[in-house]
Amino acid sequence: MDSPFDVLGVGPDADDAEVDRAYRRRVIEVHPDQGGSASEFHRVRTAYEQIMSGDVPDPLPDETATDSSGSGPAAAGDVGDGDEDEEAEQEGARVEYLNYEVLDDHGWDLGDDDLFEKAADAGLAHEDYGQFLAHPHETLLEAAENRGFAWPYACRGGACANCAVAVFEGEMDTPGDHILPSTMLDSDIRLSCMGGPVSDEMKVVYNVKHLPGLDELRLPPYPFDKARMND
Repeated sequence: MDSPFDVLGVGPDADDAEVDRAYRRRVIEVHPDQGGSASEFHRVRTAYEQIMSGDVPDPLPDETATDSSGSGPAAAGDVGDGDEDEEAEQEGARVEYLNYEVLDDHGWDLGDDDLFEKAADAGLAHEDYGQFLAHPHETLLEAAENRGFAWPYACRGGACANCAVAVFEGEMDTPGDHILPSTMLDSDIRLSCMGGPVSDEMKVVYNVKHLPGLDELRLPPYPFDKARMND
């Protein structure tokens, strides 16, 4: 059985940035809309989630490539003076996400301090819980879509709350042209179509458009049915 690294076509020593680039390439190749299959699409996304969560055994020493001089792993010292670490730091923020729709099924509440710990132990599907890397200058919605997820939205101008998320931990920027009232901002509600992560790590609950108080901000999907038909 292929390892997650084989599925993405990267080595066990690949950093987050390399894994993320490989995932973006492979998910396009196997997407059902591009002639792939749903099972292969799920296989690629599962491999990505396993690698990014660290749920993959460390490679054995004899599986690690050596340089031409035979002096050890080729990747260990060939990039000098912290360049690799600096590049990784510039790649973006790690986002841990949870689908609001699963909370009722498990008797959870958005105010639970251990909400994400419980989600991590619940064996949820990848579309409901997991993590991905958001690149600099990506909105949270763009980052989710670019990693192969289909989060709800109805427009990109901040005129609705279909794409609202609850920031559980971490920070998102908030452009001035949003329409969220101060009470929602104080409750850490943000619009994923407009804001992006500004902290190295964050936890968000997406698909919170049915929270009390958000109904009046949601637009019907029919003007935007070309974007998504089930917003």
